[in-house]
Amino acid sequence: MSSSTFSLACNVASHADGWSFRTSSGGGRRFFLHPTEHILVSNRLQHLSLFGKGASWNARKKSPYTHAMASVAGVSVDTSIVKAELLKGDTWSVHKFGGTCVGTAKRIQNVADVILKDSSERKLVVVSAMSKVTDMMYDLIYKAQSRDSSYISALDDVFEKHKQTATELLDGNELTAFLSQLHFDVSNLKIMLRAIYIAGHATESFSDFVVGHGELWSAQLLSALVNKHGLHCNWMDTREVLIVSPTSSNQVDPDFVESEKRLDEWFSRNPSKTIIATGFIASTPQNVPTTLKRDGSDFSAAIMGALLKARQVTIWTDVDGVYSADPRKVSEAVVLQTLSYQEAWEMSYFGANVLHPRTIIPVMKYDIPIVIRNIFNLSASGTVICRAPVNGDCQKLEYLVKGFATIDNLALINVEGTGMAGVPGTASAIFGAVKDVGANVIMISQASSEHSVCFAVPESDVKAVAEALQSRFCQALDAGRLSQVEVIPNCSILAAVGQKMASTPGVSATLFNALAKANINVRAIAQGCTEYNITVVLKREDCIKALRAVHSRFYLSKTTIAMGIIGPGLIGGTLLDQLRDQAAILKEELNIDLRVMGIIGSRKMVLSTQEIDLSKWKEIQEENAEEADLDKFVHHVRGNHFIPNTVLVDCTADSNIADHYYDWLRKGIHVVTPNKKANSGPLDKYLKLRALQRSSYTHYFFEATVGAGLPIISTLRGLLETGDKILRIEGIFSGTLSYIFNSFVKNRAFSEVVAEAKEAGYTEPDPRDDLSGTDVARKVIILARESGLKLELADIPVQSLVPEPLRESASAADFMKHLPEFDDDIERKRQEAEAAGEVLRYVGVVDAVNGEGRVELRNYKKDHPFAQLSGSDNIIAFTTIRYKEQPLIVRGPGAGAQVTAGGIFCDILRLATYLGAPS
Repeated sequence: MSSSTFSLACNVASHADGWSFRTSSGGGRRFFLHPTEHILVSNRLQHLSLFGKGASWNARKKSPYTHAMASVAGVSVDTSIVKAELLKGDTWSVHKFGGTCVGTAKRIQNVADVILKDSSERKLVVVSAMSKVTDMMYDLIYKAQSRDSSYISALDDVFEKHKQTATELLDGNELTAFLSQLHFDVSNLKIMLRAIYIAGHATESFSDFVVGHGELWSAQLLSALVNKHGLHCNWMDTREVLIVSPTSSNQVDPDFVESEKRLDEWFSRNPSKTIIATGFIASTPQNVPTTLKRDGSDFSAAIMGALLKARQVTIWTDVDGVYSADPRKVSEAVVLQTLSYQEAWEMSYFGANVLHPRTIIPVMKYDIPIVIRNIFNLSASGTVICRAPVNGDCQKLEYLVKGFATIDNLALINVEGTGMAGVPGTASAIFGAVKDVGANVIMISQASSEHSVCFAVPESDVKAVAEALQSRFCQALDAGRLSQVEVIPNCSILAAVGQKMASTPGVSATLFNALAKANINVRAIAQGCTEYNITVVLKREDCIKALRAVHSRFYLSKTTIAMGIIGPGLIGGTLLDQLRDQAAILKEELNIDLRVMGIIGSRKMVLSTQEIDLSKWKEIQEENAEEADLDKFVHHVRGNHFIPNTVLVDCTADSNIADHYYDWLRKGIHVVTPNKKANSGPLDKYLKLRALQRSSYTHYFFEATVGAGLPIISTLRGLLETGDKILRIEGIFSGTLSYIFNSFVKNRAFSEVVAEAKEAGYTEPDPRDDLSGTDVARKVIILARESGLKLELADIPVQSLVPEPLRESASAADFMKHLPEFDDDIERKRQEAEAAGEVLRYVGVVDAVNGEGRVELRNYKKDHPFAQLSGSDNIIAFTTIRYKEQPLIVRGPGAGAQVTAGGIFCDILRLATYLGAPS
């Protein structure tokens, strides 16, 4: 008999419900393993039962890696072991390596390198099974129970995976010993699985025993590799040390007293400054093999850290640390330098890739920090989870909210009725019914009136829960004491977590303000009295959008806005160029990320799933354009759930585009525009549009509709919002007409000046559009309405500068050809004004006192501010109660693509500020 099979030398006792046996070493401890039902106790199957838990442990425990000897087939050998005392304290560090860390031979070598370079005086290393192996082992049991004979070839695949890995890493005696043990284990597993195949059933103990081999092989393999590199270590089967009691909730409770006792005993037989231990597996107080359930390896490391009172527990994984949000959903998520135990606890409960809450419990007692690090990026310092500092010596809390986590696939159940109020035991009855069907309640919210109780459960449980409640409260529903048991499906939970949130006013307000500005409705709210967590229930489709909105609002990432540019003509094209030139500065200095997701003209459009490269947007428009479709364009720009905010920038003068504003705003899309058609169109549409905008968190900015880049609308609003009263607004609102009348001086014909303005690009292609005064009238009506006057455009009398005989000219060219014929009329007015020491100016007037407006050609003294203009400047005078004697003047360039695009750009940045960017 080889040394690898000596474990069969032990004392056996058969029982009706299983076999117990005592090992010939290990203090004669008794181990017990339930057999599969209906197994015939033949010599072969009795041999199988003997290869139960204790036997396999001894085979491994006395393996060549520990250099120990045992009694084999009646041959006496030296079994003396030097007793050693386990010294506990901060000389120990604990490392845990997950399945991905030991997934291949190369990765196992990387793990060994980390262990060899660790300067700790003593270290215990917990390892998981190789990546995918645990699933493969469970699959073996499933196939055997299903009487699928392919379990044999599947087990051979497991054998080959470990054999190949060992061959790449080991050689000599280490390789021979490992392969011998591996072959022995697999041979016995085949016998066990055959028994399961015959019975068609496996007990939980059998399953746990089979599955645990993945950890056993990882630990043996890594131990042999570390020994090969000259660092003496022992490997530990933690089923000999960790004792846990299963609970009814598919979890286990560690027995720290018994586990500490067994750890001391184990160490006395296996003294070493480096220990490689199995994760995930343990034993019950009856020595039945079991597992630590979900995230068991992390839990193993935390328990071992607590038993050793270690200096630190490092969890090695494949990410750089704990992120402020799921980086798959929020690309700007950052790795958090520190977290308190409570913060990590809260975030992990809500699905963040941190640790299971129970992993934190063992280390909290001894204030042992847990460090999350990336085995594939050793330069990353990771995240430290520790007790919150009193004086800042452990961590520096940088944000009120440390991070955000989400849970999807939930349903909200609302139990409502007037008969609930003040009735003791109602909540108990509700959640008793939930417990009876085995459902987990994720969140609870109850109105103080006790009129309704709502709670969230996994969608997979909602049908059973609803039926249980309907049955439990059948009489109350029939009698009307309860009005309904309502199920709201397709929900998600968003949780904001941060220990510094406690006792800090305004955190909830900021959170809900961010959600409101992203046009997201909150269905339910919960917050504990610790104030470490604020939980909200949302529509599932809004979850990612909400996550990005709140993450951005708390300055953990940039304020990102998806933009759609409508009308890439002169103004729109200039705006795109300005965005291109300023993008980097906005990101770096103002934390604003403006992403143009689409550009649409009258005939074609370009769309991007990321963002359009503005350095070559014209080329992209030529090469990748598709037929223009406004509905498709809007759906695309708004449809990116990774960007919480959307703005459409209408750079056209198209009334059909303006007709869409109301629908866009209603859908939560912000609008920025220089297009005057919406605000100067029918009064009822304007009032409806502004009422919607004022009653929602959707923004509508139109500063450039009146004075290009001049702050006219914002000035007017500032006056009104601070309690001032408008008496009169008078101004030169047209840059084109300002240029014409500033240039219309002695010895120059009016038609000559108009032609010059047209040539310089100040006028529209048809100058009659400017000379008719309609554009000025639209600006007057906008200011009148913003001042509170309810006027239609038709109510504004307009003095047209287009001679009546030329108003029906066939073309602009024909108009320009015949315009000199009418120079005398306007020249006569100029001369009359000059004779009186005055100048001609084309102005718009809002007379708020009399509730009227007008557009006309007027004379002004040469010392009047309106007479001092040059070029295409605009000027507006606000006469108010406060500025009655000396009007408030706003003056500056009022025409040109650069200043108009600049005005639009300012509105976009104002929107970003309202959405959370620094002001």
